[in-house]
Amino acid sequence: MDSAVLLTCLVIVLARVTDITLDTVRTVFIVQGRRKWAAILGFFEALIFILVVAKVLQNFSNPAYAVAYAAGFAGGTYLGITVEGWLGLGYQVVAVFTHKGQELAAVIRARGFRVTALDAEGREGPINVLYIHVRRKQTEGLLKLAREEDANCYCVVNDSRSASRNAGEQGAATQPAGKER
Repeated sequence: MDSAVLLTCLVIVLARVTDITLDTVRTVFIVQGRRKWAAILGFFEALIFILVVAKVLQNFSNPAYAVAYAAGFAGGTYLGITVEGWLGLGYQVVAVFTHKGQELAAVIRARGFRVTALDAEGREGPINVLYIHVRRKQTEGLLKLAREEDANCYCVVNDSRSASRNAGEQGAATQPAGKER
């Protein structure tokens, strides 16, 4: 393989890594209702994609370009998921099922989180369910805290697109669905 083909393959891989990474982050923005950012990323993603596809199809007789295209796709998928995790955008609702509801709720509230505590009936009798709405970047710390206080607790984490409350309450609220963030 000559140096021109090798360089072209490298450019194809890097371009595909870039556009698939953008695609992954754009998809998260779409799910979260961040229309403006999703559109901006979509523009650059489509531009890169069309340029790369054109290059591969112009030289389809060289299978190295198709392999580079596929390798870039795979690398972009991996990197996109990694970048999305680093960004930690959005909110999540953590539900903690515990037999130590009062104590655990007090500890979590002492760390600055708002907790809604409910009495419930589990498979083995009474249980408490704690609901906590947190930024995604705070989720792991909250889970660690809950497990330190109650090693037997069971946690469920769900993504949350939006949350709202009465305007008269104090503190920061997330924006209602459909609003640009």
